[in-house]
Amino acid sequence: MSDAAARAAEVLKEHRESIDRLDAILVYTLGERFKHTQAVGKLKAENDLPPSDPAREEKQIARLEALAREADLDPEFAKAFLNFIIQEVIRHHKKHQS
Repeated sequence: MSDAAARAAEVLKEHRESIDRLDAILVYTLGERFKHTQAVGKLKAENDLPPSDPAREEKQIARLEALAREADLDPEFAKAFLNFIIQEVIRHHKKHQS
């Protein structure tokens, strides 16, 4: 293996280690987020509040798109990601209302 190939392999390993750490952060962050949204769902169910809040969801999507632009992340991807999470949260909230 040439020096350049060995260096490339080392840099690749470092990138992969960073990706693995970031994946763990994402998973734990989502877990923490869902703990809060489940508490919200329970609170809504106990108080006969609707499982979704379209006005808040709209604000959150706009906020996430702005954050995505600041983070140099495709805003459409960020929007699709948040929409996926919101739909999952609403599904959980509806479960609490059953």
